[in-house]
Amino acid sequence: MASNLVSVFLQQTMQANYPSPSGPTITPFPNFDASADAVALNNALHAKGVDEEGIINILTTRTNWQRQQIAAEYQQSVGKQLKDVMKSKLSSKLETVALDLLQTPAKFDAHQLHYAMKGLGTDEDCLVEILVSRNNQEIKEIIKAYKEEFKSDLEDKIKSDTSKDFQKALIALLKASRDEGCEVNHDLADDDARALYEAGEKRKGSDVDTFINILTSRNATHMQTVFQRYTKYSKHEVGKALDLELSGDIENVLMSLVKCLGCKPGYFAEKLHDSMKGYGTNDKMLIRILISRSEVDLKDIKVVYKAKYGTTLHQAIKDDTKGDYETILLALCGSDE
Repeated sequence: MASNLVSVFLQQTMQANYPSPSGPTITPFPNFDASADAVALNNALHAKGVDEEGIINILTTRTNWQRQQIAAEYQQSVGKQLKDVMKSKLSSKLETVALDLLQTPAKFDAHQLHYAMKGLGTDEDCLVEILVSRNNQEIKEIIKAYKEEFKSDLEDKIKSDTSKDFQKALIALLKASRDEGCEVNHDLADDDARALYEAGEKRKGSDVDTFINILTSRNATHMQTVFQRYTKYSKHEVGKALDLELSGDIENVLMSLVKCLGCKPGYFAEKLHDSMKGYGTNDKMLIRILISRSEVDLKDIKVVYKAKYGTTLHQAIKDDTKGDYETILLALCGSDE
């Protein structure tokens, strides 16, 4: 079943004529005044019953950089950290989202990774999602932020919390050495396609190292060509081959790489759908994706979401959440296009 989903996913995302990329749902607020926003936030936080609407409006219409300026102004004028006041005045999921929005992107990801490995058990999906989707510079900044926040090395923590091929794939991603150009070397693409086939379907047992090396080092445009060339050697799509040859966490990370390289907005559209399908909501995943993609490609994700699932992301969030939590997520999501 998983393999069929991957094959359909790749066919849809690589061939569909989605509108041209339109980017973020949150853009720089015009005529930005950090001092005025700090005053407005302080008033909203100390209003009778707390003015949640006012807080949500400011946090979701300013970029992360602007929020950092507001927090600095707040500290200077009020003498307290904005995050501490918010923690004392807000509660539940609204508090979670508001505090997450005050972190820099690198610190936010570092904290997500930390909690994914904290205590008993590991949230492998969180580790995979972040490391397969961030670019080289973002990964380097996450490593630095992790060291500053938790006084330990992210690589050491991942090594202590994972094992075998799954660990090897995550560490390869952590090296942040992917070619980020957009050129396709057609001879190499053919070689890569054949190498993937020979490392998997053609042999007994899989040469996972070959999959890891190719999928973590080549640029996305090149890999899209590789995926197309793969069918020259195999009767299967590359996703089907992965499903036939692998299982568990290593299958998860390599399939996620294939999806992300094929179409990153499509990858996140599927993750968002997964976070809300069935009974209950995976709030951690839902919040993480909406925040992390709101200044990157959330508009593109919304376009793919509607094409794939026949409803808007805005409506899906509305159907799955309620109260101030719903309000702040819908503000991050943007209009119901």
